Amino acid sequence: MAGSATDAVLLVVSELFTNAVLNAGGVTGFRLDAGAVAVDGASPLPPQPLPMNLTRPGGFGWHLVQNLSVDVRVQAHAAGKTVTAIVPCPTGVTRRD
Repeated sequence: MAGSATDAVLLVVSELFTNAVLNAGGVTGFRLDAGAVAVDGASPLPPQPLPMNLTRPGGFGWHLVQNLSVDVRVQAHAAGKTVTAIVPCPTGVTRRD
């Protein structure tokens, strides 16, 4: 179970970074806490999910982030936007508040 939870966190980080680089003008900030991944992008526009299409590459990242996370929030601000995904923590990791 811990391995799959860790894989989910790594996949969400990878997809949010990739989306920010390809679609949001680049990554301007990053935070990783137990259970929360936040990536800042230069564009204030919200992510746009692409229709699922198995005949073309790409377009699955935003769907993966939403499916692997228990909550995803997008907050626009003067410098762009922050996408925060709440991902179930791997076993043995606790969140410090």
